[in-house]
Amino acid sequence: MRPVTQSPVPSDEAVPATALTPAQAFDALYAFCAPALVRQTYLLTGRRELAREAVERAFQLAWQNWPQVARDRDPAGWVRAVAHECALSPWHRFRLRYRQPESPPADAADRAVLEALLQLPPSYRRTLLLYDGVGLDLPETAAETEASTPAAARRLTHARRAVAAQVPELADPAALHRRLAELASTERLRAAQPTAVRTCSERRTRFWTRSALAFTATIIAATTLTLRTAPTHYEAPIGPAQAISGVPAEVGLGPLSASERALQAKLRRIAEKGPERLVPVAR
Repeated sequence: MRPVTQSPVPSDEAVPATALTPAQAFDALYAFCAPALVRQTYLLTGRRELAREAVERAFQLAWQNWPQVARDRDPAGWVRAVAHECALSPWHRFRLRYRQPESPPADAADRAVLEALLQLPPSYRRTLLLYDGVGLDLPETAAETEASTPAAARRLTHARRAVAAQVPELADPAALHRRLAELASTERLRAAQPTAVRTCSERRTRFWTRSALAFTATIIAATTLTLRTAPTHYEAPIGPAQAISGVPAEVGLGPLSASERALQAKLRRIAEKGPERLVPVAR
């Protein structure tokens, strides 16, 4: 197993929370881990504001799930994994504020190291940072990156070779370890106050709770309205009107001819005198 020296980026360790309230335990964990975690995340993304945002979001989620996080074997590792996942989310590329590149470090050597890191695939960059930056051993690095140990070893080897190709003096793992510490410490990155993080987390929780209640109430109201206004029996729909063919057109009566008028007059005279008497005829 690789011996762990002093971490170039202050390593995250569990903070004892004996006899502390949940808020006090959270604040202690935040004060111990957040500054170093912001610097780690900056090496992971190359963006200062994104690093702070990812760390704050990770701690907000930790406060929302504090009973689970407090009982975790490694609370700092829980928060670090969430912060790295938030920082490496592919959705950031669609945000306008992160489409433009940030200003690089002022020192040319620091720029070269950071550019070499950012040219690595995200999974390789994260593996290198955890192993050579934070100081985790290989199985822990594999577990945190959700990879097998052989896969993590291959990623680490490839990442070291790629960085060494860009910055030859970092071919030695000890030199790389030390250089990452220096690069992380160069940027004066500050994390927010723990009270502000807890307040924001509670505000988010209230917002989503109220939104869920409002959505549920809307669904119930819509269902009730549908039940009250829906028909209770089936009514066959009335088909659209259609023209009927094959029926002769209705024709009005025209003027009578001379013979028809004579017949009409004869019938009227007969009707006035009554029917003729029937006379038997002898045969």
